[in-house]
Amino acid sequence: MLRGVLGKTFRLVGYTIQYGCIAHCAFEYVGGVVMCSGPSMEPTIQNSDIVFAENLSRHFYGIQRGDIVIAKSPSDPKSNICKRVIGLEGDKILTSSPSDFFKSHNYVPTGHVWLEGDNLQNSTDSRYYGPIPYGLIRGRIFFKIWPLSDFGFLRDSPNGHRFSDD
Repeated sequence: MLRGVLGKTFRLVGYTIQYGCIAHCAFEYVGGVVMCSGPSMEPTIQNSDIVFAENLSRHFYGIQRGDIVIAKSPSDPKSNICKRVIGLEGDKILTSSPSDFFKSHNYVPTGHVWLEGDNLQNSTDSRYYGPIPYGLIRGRIFFKIWPLSDFGFLRDSPNGHRFSDD
């Protein structure tokens, strides 16, 4: 009897570990559902919107200008940020201060990306902490799940096509 109980317990533990490993790999390498918070991506993504983030692009270096990504915050590694990719390595970026008084050019170094929120007046992004390493990118957001009224693929930046300056 004890042998049967131990056998069932070990089988249950084994199945739990197996399914846990499968779930970990799915969320780490394929993608998952994410709730975005904060005003920095308005109007594209509102506070508490639920989106789907896929992680394959970051593994295959498939992140492009205009993509919305989830990344580890360079100022707080315990939190994630949701921003739009404005520049890739080697790009020249025209930046301005929050008052739009001072404008300058920045170059994105090798292995980095330049991220900005769509709500430029209310976003802490690469204009403040500079380009971020590509390794901090966790996934690419491309589909909004909630609210149902906005269900579907995400739209382009409301700031026009302000990616890199030539």
